[in-house]
Amino acid sequence: MQVRYAVHPDHAMSMTSKALKKHFLIDNLFLLGKTKLVYSHNDRLIVGGICPDSPLALETDKSIIGADYLLERREMGVINIGGSGIVSVDGTSYSMGFKDGLYLGKGSKQISFASDETANPAKFYVNSAPAHASFPTTAVSFEDIEPDHLGEVENSNKRNIRKYFHPDGIKTCQLVMGVTTLEKGSVWNTMPVHTHERRMEAYFYFNMNLDQVVFHLMGQPSETRHIVMRNQEAVLSPSWSIHSGAGTSNYTFIWGMAGENQTFTDMDSVPMSDIG
Repeated sequence: MQVRYAVHPDHAMSMTSKALKKHFLIDNLFLLGKTKLVYSHNDRLIVGGICPDSPLALETDKSIIGADYLLERREMGVINIGGSGIVSVDGTSYSMGFKDGLYLGKGSKQISFASDETANPAKFYVNSAPAHASFPTTAVSFEDIEPDHLGEVENSNKRNIRKYFHPDGIKTCQLVMGVTTLEKGSVWNTMPVHTHERRMEAYFYFNMNLDQVVFHLMGQPSETRHIVMRNQEAVLSPSWSIHSGAGTSNYTFIWGMAGENQTFTDMDSVPMSDIG
């Protein structure tokens, strides 16, 4: 398990592109037969990718989280962005197709991941946050989530937002996750921008061609920076940072939040005149 320490916004202002990627970008998430977990000191969120060729048990690093198993005092959201697969939780198996989700409550102990076909492996993207309350492990199909339609064609930001784990849907302690899909001809996400003083966020970009990129905007509103994102890469967004992006074509991304509350609309909007 890798560790990413919190970065002060004054420090981020002086970083090169290489340094920004070192501290905020998470790449190589899906190596066949491997589990990759990154522990962020921003609200103690864990971001990871699991790509099984044979069943992979979810293990922990007690020296980092101080627990006997990963979800002893944590909860987890899983969204599959690859071929079909199975997640087994304490003896119960859950089949997951493309963009299906699974919430695992605090106390889930024996967890393993498997692909239906090695030639087309599942790719389980995970977010995990500390939890003080336990909620039932619950599966959800992408097709069963009613989307919110936002944006306009003339602003190049027409998109569909599906909320997977949130107060009005699958109940969690603090973790909130969902999927945003940009329609053809739209390239902007989360514009106009905002910050979350009470929460941090992680974005995971996918459904991109190999020659496609997203210019992910970050930093304080008056001191913006960018990170070039490629397919199936994630980026950490501290509470002081904007999190927006423009792609060379449309794309899909998973957003996950942890922190003081679960209120989706609790955001600090930034006037366009304040962006620098």
